Amino acid sequence: MKPHEVTVEWLQSLTYQVQGVNKATIEGVRHKKLNPIVDGRGEVTELWSEPWEGFGGPTHIYQSATDAGVVKCWHLHEIHTDQFAISRGKVQVTLVDVREESPTFGHVNWFILGTLNPGLVRIPPGLLHGWKALSGPEIIVLNFQSHVYDPADEIKLPWNCILEDVWEPKNG
Repeated sequence: MKPHEVTVEWLQSLTYQVQGVNKATIEGVRHKKLNPIVDGRGEVTELWSEPWEGFGGPTHIYQSATDAGVVKCWHLHEIHTDQFAISRGKVQVTLVDVREESPTFGHVNWFILGTLNPGLVRIPPGLLHGWKALSGPEIIVLNFQSHVYDPADEIKLPWNCILEDVWEPKNG
């Protein structure tokens, strides 16, 4: 099934396997822990570098601000790869493998990224994904895309059509 053919009804018919936090088990997903260099003047963090294995060069880079508590999902792409890093706040990035031919079909990965756990996550085409802002007043997501943005390659679905209970925080 191609990404533009994905429907809410089809998504609701699937069985999902949540794999845990900060663990890339989905085929093609990469997670790289970033290392801030801190001194008395402040800090610097490399966000992307050509030699990093498994990460492609960006063609289009943007930042997105999301207010605390807001969930921005679900969407997927047929063509482009997203590569997310967080420059402000704490965020949960969640990925769902809905590629029927994938050996990890149905797997769900999620990552908590932010100041205390900086990282870069590579999201290949065909994965349903989104994020939730876990801190305020806002979070900033930087996206190092493989292709220039094309609205026709942005397939959107309602945030609450599946996996409503995957989002943090969970109290108890």
